[in-house]
Amino acid sequence: MTLYFATGSATTELTEADLREAMHAVFRQLGERQRVIALPPDFTRFNSQAGLLTCLTHEYYQERLVDVMPALGTHFPMPAWQLDKMFPGLPTSLIREHRWRDDVVTVGEVPETFVAEVTEGIWDQPWPAQMNRLIWEGEHDLVLSIGQVVPHEVMGMANYNKNLFVGTGGVRGINESHFIGAAYGMERMMGQANTPLRRILNYAQDHFCQRLPLLYVLTVIGANDAGELVVRGLFIGDDHVCYERACELSVEVNFTTVSEPLAKVVVYLDPEEFHSTWLGNKAIYRTRMALADGGQLIVLAPGVKTFGEDQEIDRLIRKYGYRTTPEIMRFVDENEDLRQNLSAAAHLIHGSSEGRFQVTYCAGELTREEVEGVGYQYETLESALRTYDPQFLQDGWNETAAGERIYYISNPALGLWACQERLG
Repeated sequence: MTLYFATGSATTELTEADLREAMHAVFRQLGERQRVIALPPDFTRFNSQAGLLTCLTHEYYQERLVDVMPALGTHFPMPAWQLDKMFPGLPTSLIREHRWRDDVVTVGEVPETFVAEVTEGIWDQPWPAQMNRLIWEGEHDLVLSIGQVVPHEVMGMANYNKNLFVGTGGVRGINESHFIGAAYGMERMMGQANTPLRRILNYAQDHFCQRLPLLYVLTVIGANDAGELVVRGLFIGDDHVCYERACELSVEVNFTTVSEPLAKVVVYLDPEEFHSTWLGNKAIYRTRMALADGGQLIVLAPGVKTFGEDQEIDRLIRKYGYRTTPEIMRFVDENEDLRQNLSAAAHLIHGSSEGRFQVTYCAGELTREEVEGVGYQYETLESALRTYDPQFLQDGWNETAAGERIYYISNPALGLWACQERLG
């Protein structure tokens, strides 16, 4: 087990030349490889720089990079414009689509005794470790998992082997992993590296994947003083140390602690990145620990036009809505369709304010009836933008023209916000 490269700090700014030098140096150290597969995230993680790192991989290996599979999870396949923007110059003939309902194989099961122990009895069934069949059976001599470590609502911290078992996972693995995280409690996990679900995935990697030539390339992304997103850290290795080092830096870079509960938070969702509440509810996940009781979250969502990234999950969100955790758990007990789609149930829990604060969704392409039907407040985007225009707001505290004090977040995917008192 080796940590091949590790660098970064809260003030580091790695250039493209730095990334190229590091990647190519590690590839030389690995020795000759003939069949390489790259597993970057999809466009929803565009800011991860995984697209650039995938292109640098192709630059080095050329025709020996035989497959590139974006780790879609349950998300929509990437259209041509997203592929072109995220992977400029990469031959589209290399792209393989992950179909989470069809193209998977179960490589092992984490024992129910272990699952029950780490989840404190919340889940007492074996967890299936699943991945795309091409990864397991493709006879690659390098499986390159690329992505960004950042606080995450399901895992505690995103990426690492989540990219493998969830990003290219199957129905059971994805459904049950999301539900385990939701039932355990996301506010107990967000920003933590060693969560119950991560321990389950680590068990799967350690026990079932020894024959896979895995290498992880993990970035930490932050904003500099000019507001530009930069690479603060790069970590390349084949074991847990690589992930843990990235987590340590991500907490330092991506975790914002506010001194007082926030009464009003305004979050902007870039329409290129966020087109569903399945993605856009990062506005809720990542701010809930900072919001005051009785506070208000206003979500400016010009590109949001649907709820789920999957037709069946979209239907379930519309049917059940973002209700409180006890309500969702009751719906799961009473309804077979939700029991068969536990990731949808988990998402409904994640997107609930639990009645503690108000969520107002200003969606560019959803109607009042649709938004209110799932349990949120509605305001037209045009009306909200007249009061909260992102062109005139800066991240952090702002005062509007009417003298209202608000806290603004331009991209909720880049971090986690919490009030000190909610951290204990």
